[in-house]
Amino acid sequence: MDDNAPLLTVDGSVATIRLRRPEVANRLAPGDLRALRDHLDAVNEMERVLVLRFVSSGKYFCSGYDIGSLAGKANEGALNFGEVMDAIEAARPVTIAAINGGAYGGATDLCLACDFRIGVPACDMFMPAARLGLHFYRGGMERYVSRLGLNAAKRLFLTTDKIDAQEMLHIGFLTEIVDAPALQSRVDELSQQLAGMAPIALLGMKAHLNAIARGVLDEKALERDMHRSETSADLREGAAAWKEKRKPQFTGR
Repeated sequence: MDDNAPLLTVDGSVATIRLRRPEVANRLAPGDLRALRDHLDAVNEMERVLVLRFVSSGKYFCSGYDIGSLAGKANEGALNFGEVMDAIEAARPVTIAAINGGAYGGATDLCLACDFRIGVPACDMFMPAARLGLHFYRGGMERYVSRLGLNAAKRLFLTTDKIDAQEMLHIGFLTEIVDAPALQSRVDELSQQLAGMAPIALLGMKAHLNAIARGVLDEKALERDMHRSETSADLREGAAAWKEKRKPQFTGR
């Protein structure tokens, strides 16, 4: 077993995947992608888990795919990387990227695949695909356009400009910026806030909002989830807690 592969830990309703290659800016090798896929499969089976965070060790968040693994190996290249990023977007829990430093290349798509992206003032990003001769994959381009808009996506992909935290916030790449010492506490706070929501509504709306952004909403599935929430014990509990001015105790039923 690779002692530096991404590590999954679970604490109640909150799971965390930590990237652990700080000496190479947490770049992702083929084995890391397999580990991420395994962790996502495991978390998706854990009904109790409502929140999944991505965090990193060291100075950088992630420098993307290990470029040395690309040349001549399409089966371990952009398409495979993109499948894992698509799986992050499709993860059942609500996802948070704790962006403690630079996010480069494919790592920018890992961030965009998450539902919330909390950065620090020193973080920055750039997409060097055109400079490397690499054509990006469909899912990543769709996320850039749906999250950031076409103009920002074209600028970042076609010019390879590096942008700082304030511009990342301005274009919608970051959800918010916090001082570096407060990053962990803010991620913990948001995690607990999300984990306190009604699971049926929380997870259903996360999935359908992503589908709307992609233009692939399944109206029947949306109607089923709406009906499920409207007939749930959680809705009755939420209404009672609101009336009684207390914190609701949801069960996901």
